[in-house]
Amino acid sequence: MNRKVVLITGTSSGFGLLSSVALLREGYYVVATMRDLGKAAALKQAVREAGLSLADMEVQALDVTEEAAVQTVVDDVLARLGRIDVLINNAGYAHGGFIEEISMDEYRAQFETNFFGAVAMTKAVLPSMRERRSGKILMISSISGRFGFPGMSPYTSSKYALEGFSESLRHEMRPFGVSVVLIEPASYRTNIWAKGIERGGEIDSDSPYAPALTKMAAYAAAMNDRGSDPREVITLISRVLQDPRPVLRYPVGKGLKPLLFLLRFLPQRLVDRMVAKRM
Repeated sequence: MNRKVVLITGTSSGFGLLSSVALLREGYYVVATMRDLGKAAALKQAVREAGLSLADMEVQALDVTEEAAVQTVVDDVLARLGRIDVLINNAGYAHGGFIEEISMDEYRAQFETNFFGAVAMTKAVLPSMRERRSGKILMISSISGRFGFPGMSPYTSSKYALEGFSESLRHEMRPFGVSVVLIEPASYRTNIWAKGIERGGEIDSDSPYAPALTKMAAYAAAMNDRGSDPREVITLISRVLQDPRPVLRYPVGKGLKPLLFLLRFLPQRLVDRMVAKRM
């Protein structure tokens, strides 16, 4: 395989689907993975609508929470294509709710996909990238990896973990020419926030958190409606892949950089007041 190979997880929708199409257009051979191949129709349709050939990509079933399956897919790609130049760890979901009412199993499930799945994928590709002294690993993180939003603690916790892991990984891989990058989107029209609140289940009117959850659900829906075009994130991903020396973190989204500046320098009590107004 003379073309660069990119392996992307979670490609049935959202950033995964869009990045698959964009990178196919840019000449990559795309290995698009998703947990349920029954949802592959949307990706294939998007490829056809873009005037691209399905022969220049492949779609594989992969549940990133199954470590053996992760290793099998990576080994298969390396055996057939000889290389994986780029890994985009995109698979993930958001679980909403207030901490007291979220089960430990729900926390573990969130981490299995959002964090441990990315760790497993990364570990599987590292030997080949290290030996070739070349490669890029992109983690689709979130602004939630910088700030703990109320009502989304499983998700924010998993993204904080991903951020720390990626920073350590970047230092470890730098001597081997492998770049590690965090993409940190704000609110985009991908439905992840609204789905996250829904995943927490129907709001129990008897819950002491019912008023706050109702507000959070409305806020999540509004943010999704007002969210930016997700293609902005795809443009950023393309730019990062073209950069021979990418930095670690790329926050992206409306008003995100000023917000991060304020969060860095504002006293915590003022941040608390800002958040309280949303609840």
